[in-house]
Amino acid sequence: MNLPNHASVVVIGGGVMGCSTLYHLAKAGVSDAVLLERNQLTSGTTWHSAAQVRALRSSRNLTDLIRYSISLYSSLEQETGQSTGWINKGSLSIASNDDRLQFIRRQEALAKMYGVSASSVSVGEARERWPMMNSDDVIGAVWSPEDGRVGPSDLCAALVKGAKSKGARIFEQTGVTGIKTRDNRIIGVETTQGEIDCDAIALCSGLWSRKNAAMAGVEVPVWPCEHYYLLTNPIDGINGNLPTLSDHDSHLYIRDDSGGLLVGCFEPMGKAIDPDRIGEDFAFQLLPEDWDHFEPMLENAMHRLPCLADADVRMLLNGPESFTPDGSFLLGESAETGGLFLGCGMNSVGVATGGGAGMALAHCIVHGHTPTDLHEADPKRYPSCFNSVAALTARVPEILGTHYAIHYPGTQLHSARNLKLTPLHSRWLQHKAHFGQFFGWERPLYFECQQAPQLSFNKPDWFDQVGREVAYAHQHAAIFDQSSFGKIGVRGAAAETFLNRVCSNDMTRPTGRAIYTPMLNERGGYESDLTAVRLGDDEYRLYVGTSAIRRDLAWLRRHLLPGEQVDLSDQTEAFAILALMGPDAAAIATRLGADELNQLGFFRCGEAQIAGIPVHAVRLSYVGEAGWELCCKVNHAESLYDALIAAGAQPAGIFAQSSMRIEQRFLAFGHDLDTDLNPVQAGLGFTLDWSSEFIGKSALLPIRHQTPASLLVSIQFDDVDAQPLGNEPVYNQGKIVGKTTSASFGYRVGKPIAIALIETQETLDGLKVDVDIAGSQNAGTIHTAATWNPIG
Repeated sequence: MNLPNHASVVVIGGGVMGCSTLYHLAKAGVSDAVLLERNQLTSGTTWHSAAQVRALRSSRNLTDLIRYSISLYSSLEQETGQSTGWINKGSLSIASNDDRLQFIRRQEALAKMYGVSASSVSVGEARERWPMMNSDDVIGAVWSPEDGRVGPSDLCAALVKGAKSKGARIFEQTGVTGIKTRDNRIIGVETTQGEIDCDAIALCSGLWSRKNAAMAGVEVPVWPCEHYYLLTNPIDGINGNLPTLSDHDSHLYIRDDSGGLLVGCFEPMGKAIDPDRIGEDFAFQLLPEDWDHFEPMLENAMHRLPCLADADVRMLLNGPESFTPDGSFLLGESAETGGLFLGCGMNSVGVATGGGAGMALAHCIVHGHTPTDLHEADPKRYPSCFNSVAALTARVPEILGTHYAIHYPGTQLHSARNLKLTPLHSRWLQHKAHFGQFFGWERPLYFECQQAPQLSFNKPDWFDQVGREVAYAHQHAAIFDQSSFGKIGVRGAAAETFLNRVCSNDMTRPTGRAIYTPMLNERGGYESDLTAVRLGDDEYRLYVGTSAIRRDLAWLRRHLLPGEQVDLSDQTEAFAILALMGPDAAAIATRLGADELNQLGFFRCGEAQIAGIPVHAVRLSYVGEAGWELCCKVNHAESLYDALIAAGAQPAGIFAQSSMRIEQRFLAFGHDLDTDLNPVQAGLGFTLDWSSEFIGKSALLPIRHQTPASLLVSIQFDDVDAQPLGNEPVYNQGKIVGKTTSASFGYRVGKPIAIALIETQETLDGLKVDVDIAGSQNAGTIHTAATWNPIG
């Protein structure tokens, strides 16, 4: 069979992700789609997958992808006549310490919120479900009956059969040697069998995706690690299929396999492997056994299953799987090259997620967006510094080890750090900052940290220090380092017209004004929220979130009209931003010779000199205290900071800032805002200029005067010791009515607080609710206004 001259979409990679994407493209009517596989279908990672399918994930939309997978895997045989090997025997998650028990109970609460079946069971019931288990140290368990497993090769065969029946074609033994682009858009592929012109590419080539994407000028930070599981010969007592046993304290997953056992692990520190060492011809192959590396996991397994001591080992399977710098996969269009869509870096959940992820990727290709918000998987979430070999080989072994780790509040990764330092990093070291990494940047979480914090679900080690930082901002004046915020220059004769189209607020305001505005998609949901300052008739600067710069720049560039006179530039690393906030800010400005700042009205900006240092000041606040965001060139940042400190200010970190912004109900993209939520639901209707023709207006007009089905509100808890983290179900009269989106302790109100998305009721303000925190109901009261009075 010869290659076609043209295909609407070319899928690269014949594993589960590629096969699923092809199937869903064909199902959506893209009947000329083709799949290219350099060897044979499933020959890379898919064929040796343990193929566990666990429904619950960290968000509803990620969970729904797997629930879609489960539905698809159980119905494909009826559609195609090809069995997928789907076995639904559930999973049992056990806990052998208090923190793990609290963690799995938090997961149980999540499951109930997402409509996934999950329930706590006693140790005795857990033993009944897994009689071979040593339960002496088990203190609790959660049973998830919807989970199961599938035959990975059978699954791909069914997907391929379904795709072919709808017109799609598959070419094995066809390696991609080049990707053709024009004006930063995909126009074709070059292969060992010839060329194909195409409109889009779905890159689903697993651990080879980084190398393949580079052909199109795209950075894809994925890197393989070795992944192990042990297979035994048949063992007495195993009759039929068992549930999957998840012993995450021991880093293990265990299930039956052909009358014996499969014992897999995500050990605390994995082993990275160079893709070049694996080679281009690696097909249906495995890596060498490494018993020394696996031995600690085997000891854990023998403790949990004493029968292993006498078991006959069939093999120790070692296969490569690709991982990313944050443990989430990549799904969506690349930032650099239009028409290159990524579905890779699956972090060992490719089979579980593949059905839903392939559906979502096909939807993205056909419709221009994923079916629901999947910002956690957006390929544009990574900075370039994570694409280096050094960063990836340091990070991915740790990522493998976090697969079964307890996700405590305040958790930070330890590898691949200090990739990007803010201009004040040396000053933060002097103040004993405890750092967090955001988009590669090292940002101070809090100060005066004498030793690494002991993480837990209880009151954190940093509680009192953050309280002192909030108090200083509230009673005096604090400095918040916002230098890592993205800064986008927009310049040109059409700058105003362009921004009035991509932003929903009125961007025609005069020079010297700051404008808070969303950028919306065609469905009226948030793509970003940002602050714009107008620097001149034809010039603006946009301040966006630290992690949003790549995504927002790509969005802006793709909405430029042909010939539109607008120049976009990334100015992030050219300027530092210090936010001076608190009641003493005015006196500090006067003391340093910048009294004119006190004349600026709210959301006004202007030039000034502070201690002789030129700054551009914007009068606004993200923390609810009066002050300014002071922007200066990076080489002036230390001098500006030193002058502010000498005049009486003190530094405050991100934890203090987060607490204060949640008290104010100031919203954050990725927590409270996403591409599914609109400004009406967010209570930010004032950011919509109905007189302009902004993107998303047509979707919002029909609901402009309607009461939304859900609203973002504040919750203040009754119990001062409650520990909300966000993403917890909210109950009213025994019914789930919403979820928390952000949470913290509110030091100014003296109570734990949260922002929550709640179903609209006739009277929300003052409504009594309960928030499920690890199975414990915590009472609180809804406030439709901020829990702390906003500044004037």
